[in-house]
Amino acid sequence: MSDGSRKLCTVMAILGWSGLAIQLELVLFARWMSGANVVGGLVSYFSFFTILTNTLAACVLTCAAGTRTSKGRTFFLQSWVSSGIAVSIIVVGAAYSLLLRQLWQPEGLQWLANEILHDVMPVLFALYWWFCVPKGGLRVSHIGLWMLYPVLYFTYILLRGHLLGVYPYPFIDVEKLGYGQAFINAGGILAGFVAVALAVVAVDRYRGQRA
Repeated sequence: MSDGSRKLCTVMAILGWSGLAIQLELVLFARWMSGANVVGGLVSYFSFFTILTNTLAACVLTCAAGTRTSKGRTFFLQSWVSSGIAVSIIVVGAAYSLLLRQLWQPEGLQWLANEILHDVMPVLFALYWWFCVPKGGLRVSHIGLWMLYPVLYFTYILLRGHLLGVYPYPFIDVEKLGYGQAFINAGGILAGFVAVALAVVAVDRYRGQRA
């Protein structure tokens, strides 16, 4: 990767970590003002697919911006790992625009964090994947590995919701929708995830053959 590309990755990584930091500060401040447990705020913060996926994307960009060799850097910069994260963050942006954007109107710092995590970073990471991730190494079998992430996440939030009665997203709120509808909604999002993954694999193979 060229020095110019590394500088761009540095800027994108800083932007990603900034969005995550702003959102964390807002969550912890709200917990502190209400007298709630701060540790519970951290658990709630990391219970959002958006936060987890943006964290993974920021890790990839940070590794791409650096030059030091490490096991973590080697792992994140593997094309199948970066591509799986690209699929996930594209789904984050699409799901927010289609299902959540109309449900609230954030202002101030909340608007800024929201825009960075749901709109800016999905686009920037997709561009990083397009220009910087080596192409030609993906297989359809990788989609099965990528699907483990959203499936395990859904399992976790169902268990957490059963214990605490709190769900991070309204379209999987079992207490309001029931298990049947929640599973249908989650299945629809998983189908969208698979569709994006198939498109990513197809583009990867096409560009790999051309190269």
